[in-house]
Amino acid sequence: MKWRGRKQSSHMEDRRGAGGGIGGGMFRGPSGGGGPSFRIPTGGTRGGAIGGGGLGLIVIVVVVGLMLGVNPMDLLSGGVTPSSAPQTQSAPGNNASEDELYQFMAVVAQDTEDLWTEVFKQNNMTYTPPTIVVYSGQTSAGCGVAQASMGPFYCPADQNVYLDLSFYDQLRQQFGAPGDFAQAYVLAHEIGHHVQQLTGVLPEFNQRRQRMSEEEANAYSVRVELQADCYAGIWANYAGQQNLLDSGDVEEALNAAEQIGDDTLQKRMQGYAVPKTFNHGTSEQRQRWFGIGQRTGDVGQCDTFSASQL
Repeated sequence: MKWRGRKQSSHMEDRRGAGGGIGGGMFRGPSGGGGPSFRIPTGGTRGGAIGGGGLGLIVIVVVVGLMLGVNPMDLLSGGVTPSSAPQTQSAPGNNASEDELYQFMAVVAQDTEDLWTEVFKQNNMTYTPPTIVVYSGQTSAGCGVAQASMGPFYCPADQNVYLDLSFYDQLRQQFGAPGDFAQAYVLAHEIGHHVQQLTGVLPEFNQRRQRMSEEEANAYSVRVELQADCYAGIWANYAGQQNLLDSGDVEEALNAAEQIGDDTLQKRMQGYAVPKTFNHGTSEQRQRWFGIGQRTGDVGQCDTFSASQL
């Protein structure tokens, strides 16, 4: 991707090197003020979802991307409110290659801001960008404690995306998904969840989720995650229109989508897949919906909730 020398987003917060020092689990329960997050899976996940709302197009549902080995219904009780955990202080990183990756993320973030500002304007809405919090190890978040092992995620409570850059080493080495456009796809997916937050689907989910069984929540979770993949494809289409793509970029994103599909992850982790526990979509589904967004550039095509077949 052509990114060097281009404008970087001002909505970046660098907490690398600030250290952890925050106790507790991944997310707090009802008394701790925790809430759901929406994330790229790293294997062994469980999940849930629901919602409703629109962006001048049909947007129906939203999902909880959940932490490793944790019951989603336990995590989701209590609503989405900011955590009382203290904030870490900003601190720059000191690794040259990581600093370059940080700058790349800032350029991608700016591109998503340009895209979604225009899309929202066309629908008589105002787009407010999320803050991209880049940290190392662990840090506090509006949804509780962010830890590197959780992978990148979006927190509706503070409308921030949380990203430990070490995830990209895992994406490349463990998942076999190298390339800068694979990295960009991950960020664009999480920002897709921010779009869902601004259109009202995540708040409505928080109101309605208690009426869903875990299996129903998983099914809705798949649809909302696939919509975020489609939104990432919308951004890829925009990048192509701006002549920012290098040869092989789209293929890198499609490969990443394949490698983090629920079926592929479960087979890698445990040797078999259990479809009723899927909460992000199969490899084929994730590739297909990213591709729909990338080919059409039309947010109206990202209505995964009316689709009879995913």
